[in-house]
Amino acid sequence: MEHILLLHGAIGAKDQLQSLSEQLSSTYHVHNISFSGHGGTPYTGAFSIKQFAEEVLEYIDSNGLDRVNVFGYSMGGYVGMYLARYYPERINKLVTLATKYHWDPAIAEKENKMLDTEVIASKIPAFAAALEKRHAPNDWKELLLKTRDMLSAMGNDNPLKTEDYKLVSQPVLVLLGDRDKMVSLEETLQVYRSLSNAQMGILPGTAHPIEQVNNAYLTFLIKKFISDTD
Repeated sequence: MEHILLLHGAIGAKDQLQSLSEQLSSTYHVHNISFSGHGGTPYTGAFSIKQFAEEVLEYIDSNGLDRVNVFGYSMGGYVGMYLARYYPERINKLVTLATKYHWDPAIAEKENKMLDTEVIASKIPAFAAALEKRHAPNDWKELLLKTRDMLSAMGNDNPLKTEDYKLVSQPVLVLLGDRDKMVSLEETLQVYRSLSNAQMGILPGTAHPIEQVNNAYLTFLIKKFISDTD
């Protein structure tokens, strides 16, 4: 039975991928992890794509794994792509969903406005409560501040450049919801066309939040892609 590693998005945690994990478990050994600072895991310092990628490598090594398949949602997909670029010997096949690949200062500033802790606490208390519960005992406000710093750094210096995607040789399935308001079709197509061994799929009636994704359909796409021998 093959192994598949699930990677969650920014300000998320592994519990958001639990339903997907359960649906994949009949076919794969599923590994569902939270990055440092997320889902109650201890902080290890500043957030960065490189730091999260190193955490994945540490998990792979500590569990005696060699090469793994990876599914990454949003930021998790970016981490997966970073691993495929810089540690190709550890990644078998990669599936990304709703991953924002294009970053510049204006985009980072726009995304960071949505992570204003005071606005969330006062205007969206239910979301604040969900974040508090998801990341306890960690302070959710600290997590958002660390995420904002990471996004600002990505805006100033995108960890993956256009030329990096051309160096990714593993099979990659790039997925995007047709109603995603955060990730554009144009940036997704640009990455897809830069990859040498890629497929692309559009999920109908699907917005950016992972909670709105049809897990049965996503499971079908992941299984078909990983089992494909072409």
